[in-house]
Formats: sequence, structure tokens, C-alpha cells
Amino acid sequence: MRFMGIALIGFLVLASTCKRTEGVESNDVTRSVSNNSSQPASHSGYRRVWPEMRFGWKIVVGGVIGFFGAAFGSVGGAGGGGFFLPMLNLVIGFDPKSATALSKCMIVSGAASTVFYNLRQRHPTLELPIIDYDLALLFQPMLILGISIGVTLNVLFAEWMITLLLIIMLTGTSTKSFHKGIQVWKKETTLKKETARRIQPNGESSAVEEMESKRTQVSIFKNIYPKELGLLTVVWIVIVAIQIIKNYTKTCSVLYWLLNFLQIPVTIGVTLYESISLYKGRRVIASKGEVITNYPAKRLITYSVLGIIAGTIAGLLGIGGGFILGPIFLELGIPIEVTSATATFIMLFSSSISIVEYYLLKRFPVPYALYFAIVAIVSAILGQTVLGKVIRSSGRTSIIIFILASMMFVGAISLGGVGIAHTIEKIEHHEYMGFENICK
Repeated sequence: MRFMGIALIGFLVLASTCKRTEGVESNDVTRSVSNNSSQPASHSGYRRVWPEMRFGWKIVVGGVIGFFGAAFGSVGGAGGGGFFLPMLNLVIGFDPKSATALSKCMIVSGAASTVFYNLRQRHPTLELPIIDYDLALLFQPMLILGISIGVTLNVLFAEWMITLLLIIMLTGTSTKSFHKGIQVWKKETTLKKETARRIQPNGESSAVEEMESKRTQVSIFKNIYPKELGLLTVVWIVIVAIQIIKNYTKTCSVLYWLLNFLQIPVTIGVTLYESISLYKGRRVIASKGEVITNYPAKRLITYSVLGIIAGTIAGLLGIGGGFILGPIFLELGIPIEVTSATATFIMLFSSSISIVEYYLLKRFPVPYALYFAIVAIVSAILGQTVLGKVIRSSGRTSIIIFILASMMFVGAISLGGVGIAHTIEKIEHHEYMGFENICK
């Protein structure tokens, strides 16, 4: 962990140094982009910087960093934004806003391939899909609502405030997840010792393991629940439609706020439907393996509030929801494999909404987006396949928790480092660092 932190700090310092020494090249790129761009610099001083796409060390290094980020992010359910954003900003040379948009493209691409892979996987111990659709129905609408709140707060808060919150949040959750991983590792060690004592020398246990491994994959159609998936898709379509209409309305106008508040009945309505079904016993969160006929109202309200909080933090800090949902699901007692798969499934819906909005706002160059999307898709599939085999062969599902904790730690160091560098630059230029006007 310490070695990873030192390496990342060294990477940030080196990249920042390279960026300063390439000032002339950056200015040329900025001028060429601004000449060809239909979006001039705004009164706030923001200027879009899109480097020319050509083969070189930047493309290669960026592809390698993106590859490992997507591979580990797909397994941990965190997305990989902690790798993508610094790489796009410091290595490739995009401005922070364009880097954020491209990072979301990579997260969505990796999440899409991971979800496709998981649609054939089964629950590690129960005859269920590895994706918990009821858990997704309970959290996804609230997460999307929270992201809308968080994005508004993101505009309101100064960058140094967001950086401080990001470092505190990711450091705290990564530490807690790491301790959780140690606990699970110890339990797995004890279980392995007990299993070793019960194994008979005639090799019957290997036959049982072979039968179980054959049941881990089934047809995609057997793992899809049409009704639940349909509800989640309807919420996604409605929210995307609202975001599209908002882009053609004046900020802070009456219609603008009406569209914002229209998200509340849509998201709360679906969550309320799922909550009532769980309360009356018509549905259950079966992935926990508990036989619960109905859920207390207090617990369901707590789950909904956690979903809004997770979305608000994700929208405020500009990170994927998997960073927040993963630790929450683990604390709720959801199995590790189901936690990773369901968090990625939910993140696919929430992050793809941002992609639609970024595309309409022309926040990212399509050629770069396609290149890094292909990198993320390939590496996510390889990550699921290779690391999945390692986890199954070792019998250590705690590896997933350690990967999640490491991704959050990387995010705290890299994203925090980038934010600190931008803050120092603003201080040097005596720029305004207070609260912003959301109607500006």
C-alpha cells in the first residue's frame, strides 16, 4: 500500500513536471483547438484543450494505465476512475472537464463489458444470478437522484473543497474496506483449514468442486429478470430525456427547476414500489441468503437514504458510484461477488446518463473516446476472466475487497494530487476560490 502511494505520488510529480516543460506545445495545441472549436473560452476563463490524436508515447502510456485501471476496476466494482482521470489530464493533456467526460466514457465501456460477462455468472452459493436485481431496484433510482443533487453541489462548491472531501472520503472508505478484507481473509483461512481436515484421500471433493464450477455459468436469458430490468431501463430513459431537455432550457429558469424536480417522483416512485414489495414480503433481497419474509420500514428507509447519500457523494466528487456502493453493500452483508457485480450493474445505468449529457455538450472528442472505450472493454473482459480464475482457484474472494480498497486508495492519491495541483495553480494566479453561482 505504501509502495503504491509512493509510486503514484512520483507519477503525479513527474507528469506535472512534464506538463510544465511542454508549455509551448500545450499552447500550440490550445490555439489550434480553439481555432477549430465551436465552443470558445467562457467568461470564467475555461478553455477546452483537446490534444491531436497521433501515435506516440502518450497514447501508449495512457493505454497501459487505462488497461490496468479497467481490469482491476471491473473486478472490484469501482470503475477505475482513479486511474483514468489523472492519466487523461496529466499524461494525454486534456483539460480537467474533458478528462472527466472521457473518464466516464471509459467507466461506462468497462462496466458494459463487465455486466455482459456477469450476465452468465451465478451466485456463488445460491441458485440465483450473481446480479441482485432487487438490490439494484432499491438503490439505483436513489443513486441517480443523489447524483443529480451532487452535480448541483459540484457546481456550487470550489475545487479545493471537493478535493478535500474526496481525499477524506476515499481514504476513510479504503481503510475500512481494507480492514474488512483482512477479516474475510482470516475467515477464509480458517475455512480452508477445516475443509482440508474433512477432505477424504479418495478425491471425492475434487469431483464436487468440478460439478460446482460447471454451475457457475448459465445462459444469459436465465439470468435476466425482464420485469426488474424493464423498470430500471424506464427510469434510465426518463432521466436521460429530462437531461436532454434541460440542455435546451435556460439555467435556473422555471422550466429548468421543474425538470429537476420531475426526477423526484420518477426515482422515488420506483424505489417506493420496491420498498413496499419488500415490506409486504412479495420480494426479498435473496442474495444475502437470509430467509426474511418482510423487511422493517426503518431498514428500507435507511437503504434509500444510503442510496441518495452515495449518489450525492458520487456526483459531488465526480467519481463512479461503485466507489461508494461497494463498501455499503459489504456492510449490509451482501456476498463479495454479488457486491462487485451489482455495483457495476448499477454504475452502468448511472454513469451512462452522464455520457449522454457530455456528448450533447460536446465535452469529448469521439476518436479518443472510441480508442479508450476499446481499451476499457478488452481489459475489463480480460480482468474478469484472468483475475476471476485466480480468485476461484485460490478460494479467496477477499481479493475482490482488497482490489476495491486499493482502487479507492489510488483514487484518493491520484485525484487528490491532481486537485491539489490545480488549487496551488489557482492560488499562484490569485483566482477566486469561494462558492460559485449555480445560475452563472
